[in-house]
Amino acid sequence: MAEDLDAVARFLYEAGTLKHTSRSGWWMAGVRDPESVAEHSWRTALIATIIAKLEGADPSRAAFLAVWHDSQETRTGDVNYLGKKYSTEADPQAVTADQVAGMPEVLASAVRDLVAEYEAKESAEAICARDADKLECLIQGVEYKAQGYENAQRWIDNSRGRLVTKTANELADAVLETGSLDWLRMALGEKQN
Repeated sequence: MAEDLDAVARFLYEAGTLKHTSRSGWWMAGVRDPESVAEHSWRTALIATIIAKLEGADPSRAAFLAVWHDSQETRTGDVNYLGKKYSTEADPQAVTADQVAGMPEVLASAVRDLVAEYEAKESAEAICARDADKLECLIQGVEYKAQGYENAQRWIDNSRGRLVTKTANELADAVLETGSLDWLRMALGEKQN
């Protein structure tokens, strides 16, 4: 078991690199210091719980899928949509299999199954997690646009067009009608515009 936990320990350090792995697609929008993959994954997991709960799916399973959805990027980097046109070799399931090799099988198989479920896009939870991924990108785009990155509109529009669930689509509408600092104004008791 000690050797198995050594493999887990190594993976935990590997996973930490996602805190320093920039979401590279934002560079094309002119964002100089874009969010990290870890930052994106955290909010994606949060959004997945919300979408899944409102869709009648299992919110904890959707969040679990969302937490792991970009874990392979420790090995591949964040390959944006343009890059994926040229780099088709990095299969998320194959990368995951390498990442969990040597871990206790009960853990390794659970992670492999999670990634396979997310990639299959069939379960209600996977669909909610995938919508959360797109909705998080849309929200980040709104925030970057509010910071003056006008080119973020393309990411907002593309993300909006890829949403599947009723909840994600309605939530996207609400996000687009809400200012990125409206939460702060409300918390401070200020009147809304």
